[in-house]
Amino acid sequence: MVENNIPEREMKRGFRSHSLIKLLVVGMISAVFVLYPNIAFFSFERDYLGEAKYAAYLFFFIFRFVYFSLLIWVLLVYNLRKLKTPFLTKRLIYTFFITAAGYLVYIVFSILLSPKPEWYSGLLLFQFFVMFIFCGLIGHVFHLYEEQHRKEQEIERLKHENLQSRYIALANQINPHFFFNSLNGLVSVIRKKNEENAIEYVNKLSDVFRYILQSDRKGLVLLEDELEFVRAFQYMMEVRFASKLVFSINVSDEMKALKLPVLSLLPLIENVVLHNTIDSEHHMEVDIYVNSERELVVSNPVYPKLSPPETNGTGLKNLENRFILLMNKHIRVEKDNIRFTVYLPLKSKNDEDTDS
Repeated sequence: MVENNIPEREMKRGFRSHSLIKLLVVGMISAVFVLYPNIAFFSFERDYLGEAKYAAYLFFFIFRFVYFSLLIWVLLVYNLRKLKTPFLTKRLIYTFFITAAGYLVYIVFSILLSPKPEWYSGLLLFQFFVMFIFCGLIGHVFHLYEEQHRKEQEIERLKHENLQSRYIALANQINPHFFFNSLNGLVSVIRKKNEENAIEYVNKLSDVFRYILQSDRKGLVLLEDELEFVRAFQYMMEVRFASKLVFSINVSDEMKALKLPVLSLLPLIENVVLHNTIDSEHHMEVDIYVNSERELVVSNPVYPKLSPPETNGTGLKNLENRFILLMNKHIRVEKDNIRFTVYLPLKSKNDEDTDS
């Protein structure tokens, strides 16, 4: 554990030192602007001071530039990394005291090193005032930016958790509904007293539930996996309805690499059974294929039951919500008195790269 943290600590130290160097560069550039009046009149000081004092003045000028650069650097580091207060007044007060201390230290050096008295000049006071205001405001703006960025990250995290919890809740609605329907199918097979069909039905049922358990927390899965699930589910339906319900699957191998939300086909197949009469006079064939728009099409003829089924209509709504949450796309439904067709959008690898 300790060894694994060493590279991370070194990276953090390197990042901090890199930031400190950047702030030092900013301090030096800012010092140039603060000292611009002195720089502009530097050549005129020779005539005023004379050659003897001009060399000392040049040395002090270099010292002043270094001092101002370091003072601005200290103020920036303090405001950007140490002082975390959200209140501008409090920040300016703390920055003022540091600037005032820096001014007092500068007075000492000015008296000792400068060939001319300048520590009481209005220009010098204005320069320290500029440094004080500049660093204080920069620190406050940076704090506001960090706070805004933190809030945006928190909002994104909450959105992600909300979407995840909504998806899990939606996915969990599938299992109980499917479980009871499957048990009803098993009861129907047992009543026919066909032991081989009952055993095979149980085997296929276990395959179907294995897929559900393994995919319960997955988002998008390959179309190939969904079709394999349908083939296992197909046997159960054909046994239950004595081959009066069949599936026609026509999907090329190329399209099987596309993705869609897990368990997208289950509610559609359940709807076929729930809303239609399936008997010797009404043979049901469910067509499953991919159209030219790369949509998975699930279509079946409409044989309405004499009495409307007891349903709360959450199947398609649940499916629509999962497509919106996971793919930001809507499903399409077309229905009339002849056929009921659902179009499920599919996502390719390129689509995922674009979204990211």
